[in-house]
Amino acid sequence: MERKFFISPSPHITDTDSIPKIMYMVVLSLLPAGAGAVYFFGTRVLWVIATAIVSALLTEYGCQRLMKRPVQIADGSAVITGILLAYNLPPEVPLWIPALGSMVGIGIGKMAFGGLGYNPMNPALIGRAFLMASWPVHMTVFRTIPKNGTLSGIDAITTATPLNIFSSTREILMHSSNYTAEQVAEATQAISQLYSSYMNLFTGRIGGCIGETSALLLLIGAVLLMYKRIIGWKIPFSYIGTVAILTWIFGGTDGLFTGDPLFHVLSGGLILGAFFMATDMVTSPVTFKGRLLFGTGCGILTTVIRLWGGYPEGVSYSILLMNLTTPLLDRYTKPKVFGGK
Repeated sequence: MERKFFISPSPHITDTDSIPKIMYMVVLSLLPAGAGAVYFFGTRVLWVIATAIVSALLTEYGCQRLMKRPVQIADGSAVITGILLAYNLPPEVPLWIPALGSMVGIGIGKMAFGGLGYNPMNPALIGRAFLMASWPVHMTVFRTIPKNGTLSGIDAITTATPLNIFSSTREILMHSSNYTAEQVAEATQAISQLYSSYMNLFTGRIGGCIGETSALLLLIGAVLLMYKRIIGWKIPFSYIGTVAILTWIFGGTDGLFTGDPLFHVLSGGLILGAFFMATDMVTSPVTFKGRLLFGTGCGILTTVIRLWGGYPEGVSYSILLMNLTTPLLDRYTKPKVFGGK
């Protein structure tokens, strides 16, 4: 009876992790892909990345001073926003593109809602969506040929990225009666070569956005985050798995179950989006079932946009749309209270 007990609200588990520690661990995990981008596309990508980061920091600093809040730009969250935005840009974009994208992502996508922890959607993707809607040519035309590779990853074709070639050739093969026999034959050969370019897709000897081309380097960073338990397997695995299954079923040109799922997993920004953007702690669900549904929803939307939309990539918009469902997913997948009915 002499022992005193103290009652306090949860959480009761203490940990050495902090927001800056987690954020800079994510930054560290993104460095391999950034180093690969410098190797493949040249040192200009450093200017794009630096411009995006500096713009994000200055915008957050200005918003916090304007809102008379403590300046917390050292926590690393703005740095991540800048890096992720830059990784979603072509290497040759003018520098005002990453600067403006970071301003919109931080100012409108984050600080307008109250800052870190209150933003309903991923700020980097908000910035990218703004840039895509405003300057689509800058965002979708790729001219920088990677070192020891081609834009498409195919030696005979150098004028388009893999997903662009897939979209155009699939359209020809799905509606072959509207095209000449020569066009159909060329499309058949092109898509066959695409499906045999796995090593180029895996290593990054293809054209695309700065940080999305090398699946190998992205997976190195993803393994680090999973090892440190900063991200889990539920969202990325359900996301990638859904894309793989649906593109295998519907992504072929000879009927159902003739698609090539590995091509779609390695192409575009799927690896980057699944491991580094869809897993954002603020904008993704916290429940087990909610995370599985979130990843599955991202996969469905990505597949629909890629196969039937007017845009060959769909990762960014899929994640943004599913971000809006996070409160509902958390609400309706909430586990039962122990002992409750």
